[in-house]
Amino acid sequence: MKYAIITFGCKVNQYESTAIDNAMRGAGFEYCDLPENADIVIVNSCSVTENGDKKAKHAVRSAKKQSADTIVVLTGCFPQAFPEAAAQCGADIVCGTAHRAGIPELIRAFTEKRDICPDMTLPAAFEEPEMPKTTGKTRAFIKIEDGCDRYCSYCVIPYARGKVRSRGLEAIEREARLCAAEGHHEVVLVGINLSRYGSDIGLDLADAVNAASLPDGIVRVRLSSLEPELMTSELIEKLAANKKLCPHFHLSLQSGCDATLKRMNRHYTAQEYLDIVNRLKSSFPDCAVTTDVMVGFAGETDEEFAQSLDFVRNAGFARVHVFTYSVRGGTAAEKRTDHIPEPVKAERYAKMSALAETVYADFLASNVGKTFDVLIQKRTSPDFAAGLTPNYVPVRIYGSDAKKHDIVRVKLTDAENGCCKGEPENES
Repeated sequence: MKYAIITFGCKVNQYESTAIDNAMRGAGFEYCDLPENADIVIVNSCSVTENGDKKAKHAVRSAKKQSADTIVVLTGCFPQAFPEAAAQCGADIVCGTAHRAGIPELIRAFTEKRDICPDMTLPAAFEEPEMPKTTGKTRAFIKIEDGCDRYCSYCVIPYARGKVRSRGLEAIEREARLCAAEGHHEVVLVGINLSRYGSDIGLDLADAVNAASLPDGIVRVRLSSLEPELMTSELIEKLAANKKLCPHFHLSLQSGCDATLKRMNRHYTAQEYLDIVNRLKSSFPDCAVTTDVMVGFAGETDEEFAQSLDFVRNAGFARVHVFTYSVRGGTAAEKRTDHIPEPVKAERYAKMSALAETVYADFLASNVGKTFDVLIQKRTSPDFAAGLTPNYVPVRIYGSDAKKHDIVRVKLTDAENGCCKGEPENES
């Protein structure tokens, strides 16, 4: 039987879809690129926003509509957080955020008309993937942590993922070596609350970075999204000692206003956040700090939004991802009575997004004239190769025959259309 996987959401979900793929292949199923040609469609859902739930429901309905015989599996954060709603979506098999290796057996049971008993309990320890992963991407993801204990007032993810569970250092190093053997030079460490790595096993994030850095073939280690208040001076100092760590940090801000942050149950003030940004920039040359900003959170006044705009304008971000608050059932914020009208949210989204475009253009321009080692990701044109600098600048390299996975020393010569242009140093 042929199967396809539809993945929504974060890098953790992408990693877990690869783990599901490995489990399916190991069980004798055949991978299929196109869901419409598959006998089995596995929908790996995201529930960060209400729109994520809607996408998962639509994917399930579409798969069922194409053929009544298609077996549809709904997995991920949506069914874990909202099992009753997920059960009404029309999927044949509904399971959560753990025990992914058991999906092939659930499918076998369904086809053989045996009882299906998905295990929705979250494990007490980090769940290792069933098999070593393979990927066609240039940068390899390594999941090192699951779970979150921060309970921001707007967020359902702690209910979908459970408590913090960290992966052992030996397993991290082992997977990094597999990635190096497959030709990867950069690994990206991912987790649900990555900053909390090791808090349950007596380690910290720097220990994980060091483990992933051990293989000679791994030249760069990158971190995915981080919670800022956990980036202490001591941790930053330890991270800065590892020269393979990329000087790029995605610190979730959410708001630049203290009053809004307090209602969100974020664990820092705007000034404390800015202090962390400045410590990172002083510790890492050419450091880039990217972030997420939410607009239209419950109770956000015009003055609070203006404060958030000012903060983003002055913080020196490299890039800003803007999104609109959506109510999530079961969260503390759902119970508030001061929700913002949708037209106001839309207006604030437009203003913050326009500022984000300016911030990004300024960041790209600030890198022109500098020289970086660029990891080649693809060559889609005979004229240039596309790659990334350590500080996450997308670069088009002209005058080079570099191919995927190569690392080329490049001088950035211009910035336009959302990227920088560059030429090989030895030909500049």
